[in-house]
Amino acid sequence: MLDLNNTTAVIFAAGLGTRLYPLTANRPKAMVCYEGKPLLQHALEKIAAAGICNVVVNVHHFPDQIIDFVRTFPFDGRIRISDERAYLRDTAGGLKFADPLFGDSDILLLYNVDILSSIDLRKMVARHVGSGAEVTLAVRDRQTARYFVFERDSMRLCGWKNVKTGESVMPISPEDPVALAFSGIHVMNRSFTKKLMTVEKSSLTPVYLQLINNCNIFGYQHQDDDWVDVGKYDEFRNILT
Repeated sequence: MLDLNNTTAVIFAAGLGTRLYPLTANRPKAMVCYEGKPLLQHALEKIAAAGICNVVVNVHHFPDQIIDFVRTFPFDGRIRISDERAYLRDTAGGLKFADPLFGDSDILLLYNVDILSSIDLRKMVARHVGSGAEVTLAVRDRQTARYFVFERDSMRLCGWKNVKTGESVMPISPEDPVALAFSGIHVMNRSFTKKLMTVEKSSLTPVYLQLINNCNIFGYQHQDDDWVDVGKYDEFRNILT
C-alpha cells in the first residue's frame, strides 16, 4: 500500500509571473484567482486530495501575500515556506535551497503553481515508486515549442528539443523516439537532490539532461487528463471566457 507520509510536495510559486502581467503587477502569480480561488489554493487542494500532508512553498515575488495566505489556510498538514525573497533561484537552485525543509521525506512531488489539471497525483507517485525511477516527469502529447524526447516503449528520457529554434540535446539516441511536452509536475527521489550542485539560479531541465546517462528518468504520460498552463495571460483569459 502506498504510504505518502514520506512524501513532501514542493510548490514552485516564487516566479515573477511576467507572462501573467498585468495580473501580477501587484500580486504573485500564486495569488491570481481562478474560479474565486488563488492558484495556490487550487494546488494545495489538489495535493491534499492526493493524501500528501507535507508541503513546501517557495516565495520571492510579493512573498508576504503568500505567507499571509498560508498562515490562515485550513490545511490538514504542515506548510513550510522556502524564502527566496533575496534571490530568485529557479527550479534546481530553489529545490536545493529548500532541501533542509524536507525533513525525513524520501519522495518529492514538484508542482508548478500555475498548472491546473485533473491528473491523479497519487497514481503518479505510485507509478514512480513502483518503477524504480529516480525522477518521473508528467508529459502529454500537445503542441508547444520545447519537448522532452523519450524511448517510446520504455518511456526513458533520452533528450530534449526546441522545434522553433532547432536546438537539440540528445545524450541518448532512441530507436523509436516520441516527443512529449512537460506538464510542470515531477516526482523525484529525495536522494536526487544530492546531485544538485548549487543553490544559485539554475533550472532542472539541463540537470536532467546532464545526468541522463547515469540516472533513471522516465516519463509519465497522462493524455486523458484535463490540463492547462495558466501562467500565460492570453491562455488564462481564454479559460475565463
